[in-house]
Amino acid sequence: MIKVTAKQKRLLVPLISVIAGFLVGAIIMLIWSYNPFSAYAAMFNGALGTMSGLGETIREATPLIFTAIGFAIASKAGFFNIGLPGQAQAGWLTSVWVVLANPNLPKYILLPLAIIAGAFAGAIVAGIAGYLRAYFGTNEVITTIMLNYIVLYLCQYLMQQIMPSSLRTDTDTTKDIGSNGSLHIDWLSHLFGDSRINAGIFLGIIALVIFWFLMKKTTVGFEIKAVGLNPFASRYAGMSTKKNIIVSMLLSGAFAGIGGVVQGLGTYQNYFTQTSSVDIGWDGLSVALLGNSTAIGILLAALLFSILKIGGLGMQTAAGVPYEIVSIVIAAIIFFIAISYVFDLLFKIKKSKTYRHPLKKGVEIGPNNGVDSPDFKLQKEG
Repeated sequence: MIKVTAKQKRLLVPLISVIAGFLVGAIIMLIWSYNPFSAYAAMFNGALGTMSGLGETIREATPLIFTAIGFAIASKAGFFNIGLPGQAQAGWLTSVWVVLANPNLPKYILLPLAIIAGAFAGAIVAGIAGYLRAYFGTNEVITTIMLNYIVLYLCQYLMQQIMPSSLRTDTDTTKDIGSNGSLHIDWLSHLFGDSRINAGIFLGIIALVIFWFLMKKTTVGFEIKAVGLNPFASRYAGMSTKKNIIVSMLLSGAFAGIGGVVQGLGTYQNYFTQTSSVDIGWDGLSVALLGNSTAIGILLAALLFSILKIGGLGMQTAAGVPYEIVSIVIAAIIFFIAISYVFDLLFKIKKSKTYRHPLKKGVEIGPNNGVDSPDFKLQKEG
């Protein structure tokens, strides 16, 4: 058993999981007589070898940043928000609808309005689950899964029955949005080989900074983490558990909603009927798990997933390896992240002799000083 600090373990677990995932993919390829070296070379060359490929890789990573932040905020509060696909889809349809319905508004008004509307739509969907959890004790996993299907078919109904026909090309596809509501930037696209990269990446970087600041520097972030670590201790400290449950879910849904906005106003420039839950929701969940729900971790994990997704297409065409291998690699990475007990056998955390009091600055709690207090348990579990 190797002794490491908690910080070192947080870095080693994702790294080992990624390496193990690639090894699993390589073994599968060897079994089916494919060359893993040429396959992975083609993958990275397809994702990073050209400016166009790099642009598409960044574009693919952008919505994952938002949905991963959404999952991370809920996770910090102790909730498993599986409703990210529905929240993103709600933001996607809402933002496109707002732009199409207001074609004459100037860009500096219309674009922020559409982004805010998409965030609001995602927040409402997540807020429903948060309210039910806070006041009725319902399991958020069940409610968010159900909401995914409700949003999926509600969006289909709104698209086909409520949206004016003047905004649609047919029953399943809207018209393309105008430039005054688009995240597309000509010079940025040309810089990256006329790829679909858009201004969403700048919003993503801003979102990561906001997420970091919210969790590290604000009272709201501290209370969200406190409720997640120990709701009894946070209630003992005077925090409103119900309020923080709802706030965390609203924030989670808002970020996921913006992920859908980036898809609608950036990547596709329209909305089309979805036959299943949008992938960026599920991938965002995986990105947050791999990135350990930290800002820099989410950024790196989102880039890795987009390399796998975009590079997998190049791997299929250049090396003749089925694209499904990419799904196996991703699944293996998440599998190794999930089996944390294996890493507990490999790594032993070095324990410190004193613990800082989470609510009182300058106060430390020793191993025999208040260890049974809720405040101590809150910090020790963190």
